[in-house]
Amino acid sequence: MNAESMASGAGSSMLYSFLLFTVILSLQEMYRSKLASTELFTILGGFISSLLFLVLLTLIGNYQETCGVKDWVGCCYLFISMLLSSVRCVIIAEAVALIAAGTVHRVCITTCFLFSAGLLYEVNKLSGVILSKSDSKTRRY
Repeated sequence: MNAESMASGAGSSMLYSFLLFTVILSLQEMYRSKLASTELFTILGGFISSLLFLVLLTLIGNYQETCGVKDWVGCCYLFISMLLSSVRCVIIAEAVALIAAGTVHRVCITTCFLFSAGLLYEVNKLSGVILSKSDSKTRRY
């Protein structure tokens, strides 16, 4: 793959992530009272907020990849310098998800944090598997 096709793939993924983030957040706020009504729905509200975390993490990663492929100076220099570290990306995405969970119920904050930690563990594990497979393919040739 060349750099232009990789940038367009990350750009379209970034757009889909943004749209999905907007839809999930809107639906969560529309059904806020229903999600706060029972214990099970409160746990569901935390899970939905952790999906916000996952989608926002994808959005930030694709934004960095899109701007890194092109001339990174012309692409919102202050925003990129703030998000250079992957740890900062995770912290920002988690903070936004926890704030969104807090608008539903206090318990949603805790369940969102726990579900997000599980999702982050699984994404990291999946990333390691995919990276090791791509490394083994490059070593063969």
